[in-house]
Amino acid sequence: MPAIQLTPAQRKEHRAAAHHLDPVVMIGGEGLTPAVLKEAEGALKAHGLIKIRVFSDDRVAREALLATLADQLDAAPIQHIGKLLVLWKPIEGKAAPVVVDESRRPGPRVVKILKFSKSGTQRAQVKKLTVMGNERISAGGLVKRAKKRATSSKKRSLGG
Repeated sequence: MPAIQLTPAQRKEHRAAAHHLDPVVMIGGEGLTPAVLKEAEGALKAHGLIKIRVFSDDRVAREALLATLADQLDAAPIQHIGKLLVLWKPIEGKAAPVVVDESRRPGPRVVKILKFSKSGTQRAQVKKLTVMGNERISAGGLVKRAKKRATSSKKRSLGG
C-alpha cells in the first residue's frame, strides 16, 4: 500500500490537473531501473504531480509498475490510463503563507500623488486621492476609469 491515501475527490482534482501535463519520465524495455527511480523522484520533488510513459504492452505489468513506483517513492497513484501513469506527492516546503500585497486588493485605496512645479524652484505638492477598484492613475497623475471591454460587431448587432 502506498504511504499517501487520497479521497476520490482529491484524486479527481489531481487527475484534472494532470490532464495537460506531458510525460517527464519514460520507462523503456529495461523496466524500472535505479536511474528511472532517481529521475522520477527528482521530478516528483520539483513538480509534485508527474506523468510517466511506459513503453510496454502488458497491462498487468504496468499496474504492478504503478504500485511499485508509488511504494518506493512514497507517492499516491492517481491514474493509469493506457501507457501513462500519474503519480502525486506533496512538494516539501511549499506550504508557506501567502503574502497579499495591499496595493493589489480590490476596492478603494488612498494614493499619494506628487505634483512638481514647472520651474523646479517650488516644493512639490502632495495630493491624496481615493482610487476605486475600476480606476487607475495615469502617468500625468490623472485618475482614469478602466476602459469598457470591446465587443464584436456581431454581438453589438444582436443587442448583447
